[in-house]
Amino acid sequence: MQRTHDLIVIGAGSAGLTAAGGCGQFGLKVALVEKGPMGGDCLNTGCVPSKALITAARRAQEMRENAKYGIADTEPKIDFHAVHAHVQRAIASIAVDDSQERFEEEFGVEVIRGEAKIIDGSTIEVNGRTLKAPRICLAIGSKPFVPPVGGLADIPYLTNETIFDLTERPEHLLVMGGGPIGMEMAQSFRRLGSRVTVIQRGKAMDKDDPEAAAIVVGRFQAEGVDIREDTEVKAVSKTDSGIAVETDGGDTILASHVLVATGRTCDFAGFGLENAGIEWSPRGITVDAKRRTTNKKVYAIGDCRVGPRFTHASGYEGSLVVLQVALGLGGKADYTALPWVTYSDPELAQVGMTEAQAREKFGEKAEVTRRDFSHNDRARAENDTGGFLKIIRKGKTILGATIVGPHAGELLLPWSLAIGGKANAFAIGGAIVPYPTRSDISKQAGYGVWEPTIFGSWPKRWARFRAKYLL
Repeated sequence: MQRTHDLIVIGAGSAGLTAAGGCGQFGLKVALVEKGPMGGDCLNTGCVPSKALITAARRAQEMRENAKYGIADTEPKIDFHAVHAHVQRAIASIAVDDSQERFEEEFGVEVIRGEAKIIDGSTIEVNGRTLKAPRICLAIGSKPFVPPVGGLADIPYLTNETIFDLTERPEHLLVMGGGPIGMEMAQSFRRLGSRVTVIQRGKAMDKDDPEAAAIVVGRFQAEGVDIREDTEVKAVSKTDSGIAVETDGGDTILASHVLVATGRTCDFAGFGLENAGIEWSPRGITVDAKRRTTNKKVYAIGDCRVGPRFTHASGYEGSLVVLQVALGLGGKADYTALPWVTYSDPELAQVGMTEAQAREKFGEKAEVTRRDFSHNDRARAENDTGGFLKIIRKGKTILGATIVGPHAGELLLPWSLAIGGKANAFAIGGAIVPYPTRSDISKQAGYGVWEPTIFGSWPKRWARFRAKYLL
C-alpha cells in the first residue's frame, strides 16, 4: 500500500496538536486522529478547568481576608452553578484554538474523529479506513490511577475527568492523594465552602522541597483543610448519609464525595501496539531520548510515554517531533531545566534540581543561596511576605530553583534560562528590574551568588590601590 500521509498523529492533546500543527505548517500531509474532544486532558479535564476553579476560589478567599488592608472582611455568597459556568466558559474560550476547524483550515491537517488501531509500524485503521505513513506519532495520553481499595468500585467516586462536571457544591469532599491535583482541588473546594479532608500515604507534596511544601500545607491547615499524612484508605462504602471512608488508623470519615487523585497510569490493551513491536507498561510507552518507541518509525510523546507528565513537557516533545520529521534535526529531549508548578495559594514552583536532589548527587559541593519575600519591598507593600526563593547551585553553576509564594510560577523563567545555559546568575543579578516587583527577588538572589566574589579579597585590594594611587 502506498502512503496516504507523511505523518499520522494519534491524539489531539497538547503533544499531538503541536506535532500535527507544526508539521502541517511545513506543508506535510498530516492526519490527526482523535476519538474524544479536541484539546485532550489539559483543556477539558486538567489545566484549564482547574485554573479557572482556582481563580474563583481565590476571589472568594480574598473577601475573607481584606481586614489587613483596611477593608471589612465578609463571607462570600457562593453560587456553585455560576462557578461551574465560569469553568465551562474558560474551556470554551480556549477550545477555539484547539478546534478541528482551526487545524484543518489554518494548518491543512486532516482531522479524523474516531478510534485508531495500529496495524504495523506505518499503518493504522480508523473508521474502517486504512492510513499509511512513514512515521506515526502516538500522543494518546494517560488516565487516572485508581488504587485497589475495597469498595471503591461500588461508589460514584470522582477523578479529574469528572470533578469539573459538578454543578452542586460537595458538602464534604474527601481527597485521596496529596500531590498537585489533590492539593489544588482541596484548597479550591475548601475556599468555595466545602469541608475538605486529604488522605495521603506519605507526606503531602512529597516530590517538592520539604521546606516549601510545609509552607503550603500550613496555609491549607490554617484555612481549615484537614490533611492526614502517613495515612491510607483501607475501604470505602456507601451509606444512607454519604460515603464512609475507613483509614488504616481505625478512623471512619463520613464524606459526601470522594476525589481519587493518586496519580496516572496507562492501559493500551487492544490498541495494537504489539502489532508494531512497541513495548509499554502501566508507567507508559518505552521511548529513547528522541521519543522514539522500540519501533523507530513510531514516536510516543506526552503523557503516554514513560517520563514527566506536564502539559508543557507534552508541547515541548511535540515540537521535537516537528524538528525531526519535517527538518531532520536531532531533537533529543533535555529535561535538565524542566519546570513545574503547583497552583496552590501560595504557589510552589520548581525548576531543575531540588536541594535534596543536588545534595544527593554532589554532596557538600551543592550550595544554596536563599532570599525571603519578607525582604522584598513589593511583598511588604502587599502585606503578603510569606515564602522564599532558593537557588541550588554548584559553585556558580545553577542547578535548580525553588520558589514558594504568590505568582511563584511567573518567577521561574530567568532560572530556567540559567540552568539551560542561556543566562547566568551574574547577568540576573546585574539586570535592571522595575521597582517594586516580586521579580526583584531573582535579582537579589543572583547578586547573592556573586557577592562573595565581588567583595572578595582581591577586589578589595584593587579598590584600596586605586584609592591610594589613582584617585
